[in-house]
Amino acid sequence: MKYHIYALILGFVLDLIFGDPRCLYHPICLIGNLISHGEKPFRAAFPKTEKGELAAGVFFCIFVVAVSTAVPFGLLYLARNINFWLYFALLTFWSFQILATKSLKTESMKVYDALKEGDLEKARHAVSMIVGRDTQALNEEGVAKAAVETVAENSSDGVVAPLLFLAIGGPVLGFFYKAVNTLDSMVGYKNDKYLYFGRFSAKLDDVLNYIPARISGLLLVAASPLAGLSISGAWRIWLRDRRNHASPNSAQTEAAAAGALEVQLAGDAYYFGKLYKKPTIGDPIRPVEYEDIRRMNRLMYAGVILALTLVATVAALAGVLAV
Repeated sequence: MKYHIYALILGFVLDLIFGDPRCLYHPICLIGNLISHGEKPFRAAFPKTEKGELAAGVFFCIFVVAVSTAVPFGLLYLARNINFWLYFALLTFWSFQILATKSLKTESMKVYDALKEGDLEKARHAVSMIVGRDTQALNEEGVAKAAVETVAENSSDGVVAPLLFLAIGGPVLGFFYKAVNTLDSMVGYKNDKYLYFGRFSAKLDDVLNYIPARISGLLLVAASPLAGLSISGAWRIWLRDRRNHASPNSAQTEAAAAGALEVQLAGDAYYFGKLYKKPTIGDPIRPVEYEDIRRMNRLMYAGVILALTLVATVAALAGVLAV
């Protein structure tokens, strides 16, 4: 019996109920610290040339991923040799921590609450905590749009993709995915500092997310009527705009969300003070409003519950959930 599937289901439910426990240091923060402290020595070990930085980035990525998977593998191995229930508890707890459904909702709803209160500065600060773009000059619609986009994109990166990796290989494969995803978020920028050093991490993240992003987009389309949104709009815009992004994956869920909400997302944005020209996703049928943050969270929840249902169904058909 594949106990990690049962642990995944239980961890998913715990995540929906509790979200990330603030009293505990999150393992993804440990991976982030490993990246922050490891970057400098790896850079110093290679020449300050394009090829040198590319090589440093490759070995750095391998190092971070190896540590991030070896540690949970070792701890799970020890736990299983000590006591089955300790092993199962660790499987469940790490599945719970790797998923980020409620945390994504909680952080985006801080933006919603600030906009509803009419506090634009507070809303800008709240959205700056969950997006990479510059937020200081965003108006109310821009803040709401940024929040909607990050929930849409992270429906895949933060929930569906790690859920699929957990289903295939338990927390060890889940941490493998999260290590690559965290590397991409920290060093995968196309700026002077990370253009070469972060390239391998960014490309590996694209590869790992290629199938999950497309599954996530289709799940959001299928979940649209469950969330009281437009399935015809979601399907039409997903088909038309799912490639409207420099990333091969990011537009998959954003396109489904834009169509379901009947709004236009993406477009030009500032990062580190520099304007980046980006295509739009969806049609401007109406302006984006702060209520769309709530609608997007409803769509995200419906989509990820469909994802878990899909995983459980496949596992049952394969006999994995048979007693």
